Amino acid sequence: MVKIRWMGHACFEIKDKVTLVTDPHDGYSLGLPKPKAEADLVLISHSHFDHADGRSLVCKPNALIIDEPGFHNVLGVKVKGVKTYHDERRGAQRGVNIVYTFEMDGLKLCHAGDLGHILTDEQAAEVGSVDVLFIPVGGVYTIDARGANEVVKQLKPRVVIPMHYKVKGLTLPISGVEPFLKGKPRLKILDKLEYELTKETLPDEVEIVVFKPP
Repeated sequence: MVKIRWMGHACFEIKDKVTLVTDPHDGYSLGLPKPKAEADLVLISHSHFDHADGRSLVCKPNALIIDEPGFHNVLGVKVKGVKTYHDERRGAQRGVNIVYTFEMDGLKLCHAGDLGHILTDEQAAEVGSVDVLFIPVGGVYTIDARGANEVVKQLKPRVVIPMHYKVKGLTLPISGVEPFLKGKPRLKILDKLEYELTKETLPDEVEIVVFKPP
């Protein structure tokens, strides 16, 4: 079983026998509660403050931090970082972004970080098929709802978890999740910050999972 806990913005704690945290913010810089975890492994898609400045809040003393493309195997977790960009001009505006895939308890998960463009065919092939996709939808600094829909079509996940959108308290001028949810036939709206999943409980058709805001 994989347990997923949203800590706001693009920051998630994902656990099986290993605790992994993605893109840790520091909370106060965004107007959100600060994240708390004891991660064995932290994945950072890029060095901007809202995705990296909270690493000291979520790491065990000996935690490994990955912030570059390539292959890694940490405590049995296979991680692959794929180079993408934070904008539609090959990084000329906001630099490089790393899309990570990682395998936990038989599931292949993908965290898209601050993806700023629709994937090329080569990038989509490098990412490969995924079971769970964490995708930004708020626009301005990332793809918006339309772009996120295109990436979902490219990667064909079974579960989609939108992230990086406007919630109460967030100081960034981005859109809410509603445009992405519009017209979606299969929505799971949670009244909590946690979600559990196994290979056996994956839905047959793509399902959008929305967490209660932190």
